[in-house]
Amino acid sequence: MKSLIDKARTFSASHVADPRHADRFRALEAGQAPEALFITCSDSRVVPTLITGAVPGELFELRTAGNIVPPYPSDGHPTGEAATIEYAVSVLGVRSVVVCGHSHCGAVGAVVRGDDLSGVPAVRGWLDRAVSPRAPVRSLASPAAPDVAEAVQAHTLAQVEELRSYPCVRERSAAGLLTVHAWYYEVHTGAVSAHRPEAGNAVFEEL
Repeated sequence: MKSLIDKARTFSASHVADPRHADRFRALEAGQAPEALFITCSDSRVVPTLITGAVPGELFELRTAGNIVPPYPSDGHPTGEAATIEYAVSVLGVRSVVVCGHSHCGAVGAVVRGDDLSGVPAVRGWLDRAVSPRAPVRSLASPAAPDVAEAVQAHTLAQVEELRSYPCVRERSAAGLLTVHAWYYEVHTGAVSAHRPEAGNAVFEEL
């Protein structure tokens, strides 16, 4: 914890107190107008602002284990994830949504391997959402594959399809006001790839 405190102090000294950055931080007081909603895994190795080079105010973030996008809550019981998506799209008016999976994903790996998660029932229940007709990840990778890349990419595309089922996403996309992207991040190299629909259903190419 001490290292994080030290880093917070360094940030304050080098950014907040630096007059060169004063206007940027002062502008944030009036509100936010992020360019994109970035949906990714909770994994500590994935840092959206580092990957994109974004500055404060540019990204609205949603992080979940396995970058899972839960189904739109049509039963009247909204989730925090759904509320975040709806707020970013309908209220903040983001122009883009990125769903970003990553290599060596523990969540997708657990699904592929069929790990016994009885000791962590909340984790098991959450990952059950990843096993659906949209995301048949168990059949898309070898349990021996260390980074389950193919399964992660297929899973990421499935989450994009889940996202498109949200009324706000569907409506703004149809109006040409929103684009949705699937990315894949390699934690061991820092490389970022994007899904290219025109190149094939499951083709990701490095940016």
